[in-house]
Amino acid sequence: MKQLILHSACAASCERIQNIEMNLYIKYMVSLRCKMVVKDELKKLGLHYVVVDLGMIEILEDITTGQRDQLKANLLRFGLELLDDKRSILIEKIKAVIIEMIHYSDELPQVNYSEYISEKLGYDYTYLANIFSEVKGITIQQFIITHKIEKVKELLLYDELNLTEIAYKMHYSSVAHLSNQFKKITGLSPSFYKQLKHKRNSNLENI
Repeated sequence: MKQLILHSACAASCERIQNIEMNLYIKYMVSLRCKMVVKDELKKLGLHYVVVDLGMIEILEDITTGQRDQLKANLLRFGLELLDDKRSILIEKIKAVIIEMIHYSDELPQVNYSEYISEKLGYDYTYLANIFSEVKGITIQQFIITHKIEKVKELLLYDELNLTEIAYKMHYSSVAHLSNQFKKITGLSPSFYKQLKHKRNSNLENI
């Protein structure tokens, strides 16, 4: 009987904790460094987080207006913006899913990006695409391409994979497809971009 009472008390306590968990959404939170900044600022305000993810944090407490205003002001000093508008929050969710998918996953999903994003966020993709285009002035697809090219740049400089391997890793149908898209975005071929970077690094080392 005593065990049952303790179990019930524990369950009730856990339920209360779950009920007061809340999510906050942050604009421009796109790196691991941003995560560290947010964690530090939460700690200063005595707020306890469950999750600090790209673009989103989950805290245990019900944040007060004063704490929210202070957090917003503190984050702005680091170029981060605490969001209130529902559409802005949804845009940041879309961006966070894409950035996580391209820059922080071991490999890209096998399903279509539209299906992946829709499943992750629980919204119809057409709805997400329309809001994203309306607010950002570019399509989700263009945003994905831009970040894929940034990842390709990173992989080129690592010098661990050749262009064929990079094309395969980033789900391009061919090296030619990757090269054409890379040149369209950067104005340079992948090989020329790599040469320029290596030459620049070499010059810096000789200074």
